[in-house]
Amino acid sequence: MKKPLALLAIAPLVALLAACGAGAKDDGKTSVVASFYPYAFIAEQVGGSFVNVQNLTSPGAEPHDLELKPKQVAAVQEADLVIYQEHFQEAVDTTVEQASRSKTDTIDVAALVTLDSASEDVGEHEPEDGHDHEDADPHVWLDPANMRVITESVATQLAAVDPAHADTYRSNADRLIVEIELLGTRFGDGLAQCRTRSIVTSHAAFHYLANRYELTQIPIAGLDPTNEPSPSQLAGITKLVRKVGITTIFTEELVSPAIADTIARETGATTATLDPIEGLSDRTKNETYVTLMYKNLATLKKANGCT
Repeated sequence: MKKPLALLAIAPLVALLAACGAGAKDDGKTSVVASFYPYAFIAEQVGGSFVNVQNLTSPGAEPHDLELKPKQVAAVQEADLVIYQEHFQEAVDTTVEQASRSKTDTIDVAALVTLDSASEDVGEHEPEDGHDHEDADPHVWLDPANMRVITESVATQLAAVDPAHADTYRSNADRLIVEIELLGTRFGDGLAQCRTRSIVTSHAAFHYLANRYELTQIPIAGLDPTNEPSPSQLAGITKLVRKVGITTIFTEELVSPAIADTIARETGATTATLDPIEGLSDRTKNETYVTLMYKNLATLKKANGCT
């Protein structure tokens, strides 16, 4: 893969920062770098007070568009453990590759869980040529079963790089897994009986959630939330909303609601926020992955008439 010029240009700075001790454990804690929020959340929950977790994606930022600063590149070079997902954030992929990190101190989530194509959920709204429908949907964390797998891996890897606190990491992971399994059970029960099983979403972020709980996702945009639908696609979605009797168009925290608002006006539907939990915003800064997932469940139940 061709390296971005910006990353190549900062390579000397990275070396300088590393030589000066960038990433060193001044406080004796294990240093963990996570590429974006869901994996930072797991690292914080499992690591507890024995880790320092750095999230490469700032709150309110769109993780798809992440560009790394020299200090962040150095942190990836020097961290005791890096958690990322290949093919989701190109800048992180390139930095991990340049760092020549090993599998013993790096977790690639894409190697832990099965990635599915987002095109499986488009229903009658097929993206046109040039869209990213052949790419795998990266939003694996929206399936609680995947979050359990990732949590197990983080506990194992933290114990490997910091065996002195292995028992604590295992205990913390077990506690989090109980929460995640309860979350999955609540989703399964809450979405078992619904008036409609179709959801219209701002972009194709909810395949894993929809697939797990037998919903049909109809995305307005593809995997890249900046890809707007063509007029014919927009007309197709509008027609489908009327045909199926969908009453709610879902918007997101970090994506413009303009097109969703347009479809809602055209069809008489309302809008509601369904959070892909790619990151926190000013409005959700006091939430967690678990609390946001429960809010998503409540939103889905109301929108789809679930009992």
